[in-house]
Amino acid sequence: MDIAALSIGMQQANLHQQVDVSLMKKVMETAEANGQAMANMLQQMTVPAPHPTLGNRIDVKG
Repeated sequence: MDIAALSIGMQQANLHQQVDVSLMKKVMETAEANGQAMANMLQQMTVPAPHPTLGNRIDVKG
């Protein structure tokens, strides 16, 4: 068994794992930022509910 080839293979596997972990961290950070932006947007959009009887009757006397 060639030790140099084995060492290179192990280094490539290690690098691949480090890249995968870094990419996953970036994806998680982006998802968290998007979630915060969505929560902020929903808080700004909350409109109080209209009065329950408002608009139920029309005054047709003139």
